[in-house]
Amino acid sequence: MALLGKIRSLGPVALISVIGLALFAFVFSTGSGTIVDIFNSEKTNIGVINEDEIDVSDFRQKVELRQRQIRGQQSNIQIVNQVWDREVYSKVMQSQFDKLGLSIERDFIIDLLRKSSLFQGSPAIETYEEFLDQEGNFDQDKLSNFISNLKAIAPETSILGGIPISYDAWTDFEQQVSFNGMLQSYFSLVRSGTMGTLTEGEFDYNLENDKVEIDLIQIPYSSINDSLVNVSSTDIKDYINRFPKKFEVESSRDFIFVKFSAEPSENDKKFILSSLKSLVNGIQNINSAQSVTATKGFASTSDNESFVNSNSDDYFVDRYVLKSFFNAKYSDSIVSLAQNEVFGPYEDSGFYKLTKMLSVKDSVNNVKVRHILIPYRGAIRADASIIKSQDEAKATADSIYDILKKNSTKFNSLLSLSSDKVSNEKGGVIEFDHANNALAPQFKEFSTQNSKGSLGVVGTDFGFHVIEILDQTFQDSYKVATISKKIVASDETINSQNKKHRNFQISSKNSSFESAAKESDYEINTVTKIGELDENIPGLKPNREIVQWTFKNSTKLGDFESFKTNNGGHIVVKVTSIDNKGLMSTERASVTAKPEILKEKKASLIKSRLSSFKDLESLAKNEEQQIKKSITINMKNPILSEFGKEPLVVGTAFGLKEGEISDPISGQFGVYVLKVNKIIRAKLIESYQASADKVGKAKENDINSMLFEALKNATMIEDNRSFFY
Repeated sequence: MALLGKIRSLGPVALISVIGLALFAFVFSTGSGTIVDIFNSEKTNIGVINEDEIDVSDFRQKVELRQRQIRGQQSNIQIVNQVWDREVYSKVMQSQFDKLGLSIERDFIIDLLRKSSLFQGSPAIETYEEFLDQEGNFDQDKLSNFISNLKAIAPETSILGGIPISYDAWTDFEQQVSFNGMLQSYFSLVRSGTMGTLTEGEFDYNLENDKVEIDLIQIPYSSINDSLVNVSSTDIKDYINRFPKKFEVESSRDFIFVKFSAEPSENDKKFILSSLKSLVNGIQNINSAQSVTATKGFASTSDNESFVNSNSDDYFVDRYVLKSFFNAKYSDSIVSLAQNEVFGPYEDSGFYKLTKMLSVKDSVNNVKVRHILIPYRGAIRADASIIKSQDEAKATADSIYDILKKNSTKFNSLLSLSSDKVSNEKGGVIEFDHANNALAPQFKEFSTQNSKGSLGVVGTDFGFHVIEILDQTFQDSYKVATISKKIVASDETINSQNKKHRNFQISSKNSSFESAAKESDYEINTVTKIGELDENIPGLKPNREIVQWTFKNSTKLGDFESFKTNNGGHIVVKVTSIDNKGLMSTERASVTAKPEILKEKKASLIKSRLSSFKDLESLAKNEEQQIKKSITINMKNPILSEFGKEPLVVGTAFGLKEGEISDPISGQFGVYVLKVNKIIRAKLIESYQASADKVGKAKENDINSMLFEALKNATMIEDNRSFFY
């Protein structure tokens, strides 16, 4: 109470300050991080490109759209990176289009749309049945009507090529097509100004065909032992400052981790196998009165469904399957079982299993049918001109059925009523096997569950089919009962690992991470140069949570944290290096810088010995090196036979006169002194057009591969992806 009285006496301004400080203290006590973390969490854009903000909500919508398109084939961060790269590319290039005033007329966009694919791997728009006239030609009016209808029903979707599409998705598609059109125009404009001139052709021809013959001495850097040359941290810093581009890096982290696995032990596996084996034949119980009670086993039970559901991690499935359904490793053994015979236990896809044969029968394998499809308004792939309701389409199909039931020879005359133009070209015939999942399930079920010659009307999402079964082939199918037990760690194993994990954390706090691991003989795994948007960690499954933690502003060098795995285990991670965007640290740069500094210092030592020499012979004698005679060199390919690529040495030779001896030259592999014996000029030719064309082609290739990167490097880009993903 006394404390409250003192606070009240402070006055309103001081009171507000105290409350504010208390709130800040509470926020930080919850482990939310530093004040920088809090302000960063309020970011509303995923990035900024040339002062153009990318709203995080819009970005997330594009990520979600891409996720729906690829249906789980890539991880979330992979999709995020793809969408980001597309945003950067489009905004960088759009800024160039705007500077040039590039635009595309609507007629040209329609022409581009016709030849474009809506999704990767899908056919061109102009081949979709929805946009074809009766002669099978592209009808632009149908495309325009489709777009107008799509806009009118937004946000509802319409079916195109069997796939639902919204107006927003179509608009995005149009924008991409328009962008690609401007991209083609932009690159054409750039390429038109980069042809090779005759002067460039002549220069390139001479560069390739001029030659110089030299005598050469190399004093290799390896002639001086590394231990005789001192490279200090100051030398490395100076080298970094001289060549900063070599040492520019993105943010990265190094860390070590110890893994506490929740994988099942050998004893766990033995116990699961033993429990499965005990189910096969059942058990006998002897009570206190010495009477014997028998419990039926899997092999003898007649109520297979109840037995499986009571003892398996998977439910009983009452259906017939073909041999290909089973794991190929065990399929021969399973299909060879007699009725009520049990196979197993065997391991399959993370489970131990027992499989019991219940019955065998002939099942349809391949089917040949013919059909007439009557669509209705709103059915999948239904043309925009279709106005029949479902009831009306069903009535039409029933009428066709009645006609064919009386006289099946009239099938071809009625085929013109079918909207399936692909099968119509084959007389309405479709052939498929049991594994075909592309067909509507109702269509497939009728065709496989009825006998040859059957005729019927089947409703699907495409409309109403009048189906006649023309032919069927059969093979054995099997009904089995399978008891599955997932191979998982026991509570005892998990508790043991959890105890080790807790003890390791305590030991790491009391001593050090490394010594605690060494004391308990735990393997320390090392991870280097993990980027801010990486998810793959060597030795672990993809884990964004760990990467994000290492890059938090509140995570410091030497901090460690524990993370749960999907199977109940733990990973304890310690940060061992923090490299922020900019120049490498001296320690990390030393790997690259030290060998180059050694070369420089050795070159200085060697050159100090070569301050005065008369000719190559005396130099070779003093240095105990051989003269390499009559070496022919070329500027286009600056390689010295026996030594390797030495552009500075070759360039120096081409700057000397015949008979002239060079000063010592610091090369890649040693210090060189050379004498020019002969300069061999390229033969004069009538025209340098062929060389000019080659130069132009090289420029064009450079434009295709390097232009965007050059534009991107000249663009101010702020990347905030890591704050949201």
